Amino acid sequence: MNRKNKIATTALATAIGLLVGSNAFATEPCGDFGECKVLVEINSTDGDIGFHFLMDGDDLRRAALFNPDHRKIFYYGTRRELGEQYLTETFAESAEPLCFDPTEDDDPENDDEDFVTLTEFLDRWDAGTYHFFGIGDDWELSYGATELTFNLPAAPADLEYEEEMDGDDIEGEISWKRGKDLGECSDGMELLPMKPKKVPVAAWEVVLEPDVDGIVSTYKYVVRIPGDAEELEVEVPDDYLETLPDNTPVKIEVGAIGFDDNATFTEEGDICVNETEEDGCGFDDDEEED
Repeated sequence: MNRKNKIATTALATAIGLLVGSNAFATEPCGDFGECKVLVEINSTDGDIGFHFLMDGDDLRRAALFNPDHRKIFYYGTRRELGEQYLTETFAESAEPLCFDPTEDDDPENDDEDFVTLTEFLDRWDAGTYHFFGIGDDWELSYGATELTFNLPAAPADLEYEEEMDGDDIEGEISWKRGKDLGECSDGMELLPMKPKKVPVAAWEVVLEPDVDGIVSTYKYVVRIPGDAEELEVEVPDDYLETLPDNTPVKIEVGAIGFDDNATFTEEGDICVNETEEDGCGFDDDEEED
């Protein structure tokens, strides 16, 4: 091991040793980091669940994440070109297995999918303080900490898209309602510290995404509004809709994001924008053929 590696390893080990004997908590934004967070994300429609984390520091050579038991669960070290360029923001998502037994589902396509029920997920991950460490370009140590909770907001319900023509302008609107559960991931909710419908929502994230192949699929519309908004609806700008071809199939997604950064999303597909009276997107024809 060369001298620089010894310095970095010793600094990291010393910091961890001091941390184990104390109750260190991050100050805003996140200790020495510009930002750090850990969170649970659920897709209530597809029925999957994952662990996400983010750290944002300056010119990092190495970084690590430790769980509340001070055991390392993630580490990276830069090499070669990246070792000269360094890293700043690091965002990662765990795999997102189904949160229900696919063999009990009527869809045979899910039979080979891995699954981790909400009960098993809660048993696998510990709520508490997660610790971020980084080694910078001058081998200085950065530290930050953040909390993982299981305050999971309820899945948005009754997603709808309405579209009207006003002269040459297209008016599109996405609306939804507050939910009561976690959709396909609801089994095991009794183990949560708070019922999802009572978890406050900090923000609603709304996404409209073309559900087609090719360049058009990259033309997403994404916006966030406050969680306490009186009207749970957003207008899709006509300048955006006009960039899409006639009869573009899209899906919409609305996420309830809690104050602890945990998020629960709901999706709705088979929506047609810029629809013409002649043929539309053909969803009805597909249903008749089935």
